Amino acid sequence: MKKLFTLLALGLSLSLGVAHAADGKTAQQSKMGTCNKDAGDKKGDERKAFMKECLSAKPAEAAASPACEKSAADKKLAGAAKKSHIKKCMADEKAPAAPAAAASK
Repeated sequence: MKKLFTLLALGLSLSLGVAHAADGKTAQQSKMGTCNKDAGDKKGDERKAFMKECLSAKPAEAAASPACEKSAADKKLAGAAKKSHIKKCMADEKAPAAPAAAASK
């Protein structure tokens, strides 16, 4: 009887582990799903170019804050200048939080 319960418990734990692993998505799979949604009804070369751009984007670029995007648009920046501006803007947004955390220690 003790062996039966042990085997039952072992089988249950293994089956739960397999079910959980099947539902988990990798970061790349999640990104693919997001890019597919964002692509909408684009077709052909337009979709291919969009997906290439979307999938190759770095997380920081994909998650640019609206304030930094607006600031770049207000300054009419494009290309490398826009990327540089957004990168610096986002770094500046994160910077004030660090000294406050250090001061509270």
